[in-house]
Amino acid sequence: MEFKVALIPGDGIGPEIVGEARKVLDRAGEKFGHRFIYKELLMGGASIDVHGVPLTDETLQEAQASDAVLLGAVGGNVGNSRWYDVAPNLRPEAGLLAIRKGLGLFANIRPAYLYQELNEACPLKKEVIGDGFDMVIVRELTGGLYFGKRYTEEVDGVKRAVDTLVYDENEIRRIAVKAFEIAMKRKKNVVSVDKANVLDSSRLWRAVVEEVAKDYPEVTLSHMLVDNCAMQLVMNPGQFDVILTENMFGDILSDEASMITGSIGMLSSASLGAGKLGLYEPSHGSAPDIAGKNLANPIATILSAAMMLRYSFDLDEAADAIEAAVQKVISAGWRTADIMAEGCRQAGTKEMGDLIAAEI
Repeated sequence: MEFKVALIPGDGIGPEIVGEARKVLDRAGEKFGHRFIYKELLMGGASIDVHGVPLTDETLQEAQASDAVLLGAVGGNVGNSRWYDVAPNLRPEAGLLAIRKGLGLFANIRPAYLYQELNEACPLKKEVIGDGFDMVIVRELTGGLYFGKRYTEEVDGVKRAVDTLVYDENEIRRIAVKAFEIAMKRKKNVVSVDKANVLDSSRLWRAVVEEVAKDYPEVTLSHMLVDNCAMQLVMNPGQFDVILTENMFGDILSDEASMITGSIGMLSSASLGAGKLGLYEPSHGSAPDIAGKNLANPIATILSAAMMLRYSFDLDEAADAIEAAVQKVISAGWRTADIMAEGCRQAGTKEMGDLIAAEI
């Protein structure tokens, strides 16, 4: 079978890690009889340098015409004046928000899994880690504070900034359904995270989630305030299966969850909508300080490519093969610099990609 993949290398280490993911995808295609047709697109700072905007209409149209989008990373150092001394809607990260909205991607799926071989890289104590953890954070992606009206004004000589948090019941219901569907394939446990003791939007969130839960009687639902959830992630991460939450809370909690795996360079993510088209990207940023040095960990991007095979292309066998190859390489003692441990062998970005591709 043939699939059209829009490749967006982006900024910083993006081109390096996307290159390795492409290498692994091509190997999986050879192994299982599939062909991936790539269209490379500009977004973020790379697009600003060429077009003056982080996302052009043409790039969005190309992405919409693809079967899936694989993204590296966007952005750079905030001190990079050519990208950041501009209006917020012209900064690199605005391109990411715009493409998610333009593709109708309302659900961000971020697994957080601790490989037993990387226990030493986890910053938590061994007694906290226990038998490890395996959770998925389901984050609403196109509503809430990040997409509400915002403005800065001066009132009686005093500047003030306003950001608006808005959710309607339909936005909440569709992301809740995604979370419960994922839970049905896992341990059948959903923790919905909100701030219902303070926010009206969270009280509506909680009410709608409880309505959705009635359609999934096999799934256990509980609620947790976001500040408590942040504490529980570092006190007892093994308690979580599926965490469901809104946009800003999910942004923060998913980064926290990623770091307790030992390295954010290990974690994949998928952004999904109502259909099969999805956007797949590592959970980490563009890491401009190590760009071009063959130091970046490509595993998160490679695992994101595996998620693409699973969710957009229904190629579960190929996805399983990539995930198994990553496990084999880690079990063999190979590490990139961010997860390096005593007694292991260090590999650069390209070498790690080669090792994983060879195991498929």
